[in-house]
Amino acid sequence: MIQFDGFEINPIHSGDAWKICDFMVANADRLKRYFPKTLEQNLNPTLSQFFVEKKVKAFENKSEFLFTLKKSETRELAGLIYIKEIDLDNKQGEFAYCIGYPFEGQGLTSKSIEALLQYAFETIGLNTLQIIVHKDNIPSIRVAKKNAFKWQKTLDKSFTPPGEIALDMELYELYKNER
Repeated sequence: MIQFDGFEINPIHSGDAWKICDFMVANADRLKRYFPKTLEQNLNPTLSQFFVEKKVKAFENKSEFLFTLKKSETRELAGLIYIKEIDLDNKQGEFAYCIGYPFEGQGLTSKSIEALLQYAFETIGLNTLQIIVHKDNIPSIRVAKKNAFKWQKTLDKSFTPPGEIALDMELYELYKNER
C-alpha cells in the first residue's frame, strides 16, 4: 500500500497472525502498559489468529483500521498502527501505534503516521485525528509534534494501565483543513 525507506505499510491480513504473535511476545515489556488488550489477545498463535480475523473484519466494516509496518526485504514486522475510535458522524478518529525494540529511534513511526494521514482524511473521510499519549512518553509526543498535531488538553484519569491507578493523558489533534 505505502512504501518508504525500505519499509511498507499494509492493511492487516489473514497471513499476519504469526508475525503479530512473535512481535507482541518479543516486545511484551514495552507493550504491557499502553497496549495491554492487544498484548493479551496475541500471547500465542491461536489467539493471534482470532485477533487478526477480528481486525480484518473491523477493517472491512470500516470500524477500525489496523496496519502493519514491515521491512520490505525481510517481511519482519516492525510495528503496528491503528486508526481507531472511528466516529463517522463527527468525522473523527485516533491514531495508536507501537514499534518494536530493533526499530525504535529511526523515525519510522513518524513517517508511518505521515503516510497514513492522507488515507485517514481522504479514504476514510475523517476531518479530525487524535493522538492520546502520556506526558512521560516523549517519543510518542515527538511523533505527534513532527506530524503537526497540536496539544489540546489534559484528559483527567482517562487511561488505567493494568495494576496501576488511572493516568492523565495528553490529547493532540490534527485537522484536515490545517494540512
